[in-house]
Amino acid sequence: MKKVEAIIKPFKMEDVRSALSSIGVSGMTVTEVKGFGRQKGHSELYRGAEYHIGFLPKHKIEVIVADDVVDRVIEVIMENARTGKIGDGKIFVSTIDRAIRIRTGEENEEAV
Repeated sequence: MKKVEAIIKPFKMEDVRSALSSIGVSGMTVTEVKGFGRQKGHSELYRGAEYHIGFLPKHKIEVIVADDVVDRVIEVIMENARTGKIGDGKIFVSTIDRAIRIRTGEENEEAV
């Protein structure tokens, strides 16, 4: 099993969610986060004064999937989150050693 974490622009969240659902991803965790990458935030004008916004709003999606569908999940996220502009986000993949459903005690693939 793999954990796929994607940091994306907030307005792309619904596109990514529906695309993942359409390929059979049955559950995900979404968190509103703030951060910055290479762009180091941005500047805005408010009443004639310039303000530097260091942390930009993003959404973090976390899904646990079987090893054989990881590449498809990554493709779907990239297709639906990409705008072609700086700040589109990042995808991280890590290995999950064990997963347990608290209610039933099911483990690993059955728990996901």
